[in-house]
Amino acid sequence: MTTLTDYNPPRAVAHAQTTYFYFYMALACLAVAFLGFAPTYWLPLARGTLSASPVIHFHGLLFFAWSLYFALQSWLAASGRIARHRASGMIGVSLATAMTIFGFLAAVSAMKRSAAAGLTDDGIAFAIVPLSGIAFFAVVFALAVAAVRRPDTHKRLMLLAGISLLDAAVARWFITFLAPPGPVGPPPVPVTIPPAIVAYLLLVVAIVHDWRRRGRPHPVYVYGGVALIAVKLLNWPISLTPLWHSFVGGLLAMAQQQ
Repeated sequence: MTTLTDYNPPRAVAHAQTTYFYFYMALACLAVAFLGFAPTYWLPLARGTLSASPVIHFHGLLFFAWSLYFALQSWLAASGRIARHRASGMIGVSLATAMTIFGFLAAVSAMKRSAAAGLTDDGIAFAIVPLSGIAFFAVVFALAVAAVRRPDTHKRLMLLAGISLLDAAVARWFITFLAPPGPVGPPPVPVTIPPAIVAYLLLVVAIVHDWRRRGRPHPVYVYGGVALIAVKLLNWPISLTPLWHSFVGGLLAMAQQQ
């Protein structure tokens, strides 16, 4: 005989699924980040065949730590541990700040390697991809912190920030399995667009979830999604402009003097 304590109303089940949706999405981001970098970073690192500068290693450590932190924070919020979730917020601010700094340093390091290989212009053009990516993440994360007292907006901004970082991970699979052998150097900027579109499918999942639960997507997904795609598409034409090459070339020249 079924008792009242054994019965879970459909509404309660639906509420539980909605509550944990952002935790599941954070786990998806974590899986994409780890599996994406497995062929070009984690496996070579485990084999002892990876050659990379300390800046790149620390950059990778910070970004993977962010993925773990994002999953943990999402679980704390979903399980009702709001006080602990908020108490851990400063860790996220510190991580995001360090990620922004080392994201910039990693981009400069990549430009210096390209210049050493005689591909200065290619390296400067490609620098727009990591630099615009980390700038977008930093802005969205700052907006999420500002919206901490509006949970519906805060959690969607955090998810948008997490998804915005995944194009690099997906691109590693494109490089490993689809890119033809070629000279060592930065790839053309347009080839970064297809991996980004694949990564942004997670945003489509979030929009569909909102549509089913709210009847319409949240403005964060509408305006944030448009901005995310616009930044990615505009990378190509901007990277070809003399203004970009002059500005970033100046940064490279200062870095080479250090």
